[in-house]
Amino acid sequence: MHNPIPPITEDDIAEYLANTPDFFERHASLLAAVQLTSPHGQRAVSLQERQAELLREKIRGLELKAAEMIRHGQDNTAIANKLQRWTRALLLTREARDLPEVISREIAEQFLVPQVAIKVWGVSPEFAHESFAQDASDDVMAFSSSLSKPYCGGNPGLEAAQWLVDPSSAASLALIPLRAGIAPDAFGLLVLASSDPQRFAPDMGTEFLERIGELTSAALSRLRPVVAPDVL
Repeated sequence: MHNPIPPITEDDIAEYLANTPDFFERHASLLAAVQLTSPHGQRAVSLQERQAELLREKIRGLELKAAEMIRHGQDNTAIANKLQRWTRALLLTREARDLPEVISREIAEQFLVPQVAIKVWGVSPEFAHESFAQDASDDVMAFSSSLSKPYCGGNPGLEAAQWLVDPSSAASLALIPLRAGIAPDAFGLLVLASSDPQRFAPDMGTEFLERIGELTSAALSRLRPVVAPDVL
């Protein structure tokens, strides 16, 4: 008794057509006769029309991706320009004691951060009585040194938030430790604050904030005592 021949499935047909590229060359009239349902209505369209629709949809998708890439490029250029203007202001600051104020003001203006505060400790004696060298407790110093990257999140009553002009309006904070190179201990803390709870969200990337911290640390190194090199 012969085994029944299994019915031909759609997959069999698709596989045959994929493996027989000259099929439609031998049956060209089928291309004009095939009718498909348009995704933009219930009307029937020819295979060529459907292919044209698919091509237009693909082109629209590429155009959207290109527009998104251009927008990201423009955003990156705008950020780079703001960072350049901020850095330029630091380089043009003659007096070292003016740097914390310049850093805070320029961050607020260039990056539209509502509140900014800086505290620095271990400064040279001539800067010890400046406001930026006051009011940093041992707890804040230890907390700053414990940060391997900027803290971003809500304001659960952190001591550093009290350095702000209006601590009660700070719904989200970015706390950026200031270090000399790869030193384990921080010598200062940069505080950014916003009334928007999502401005400095816990899940946001911190790479840009880290760059801000590195540049701020380099600029504020002028406030610290000069360490004499070891004599061999």
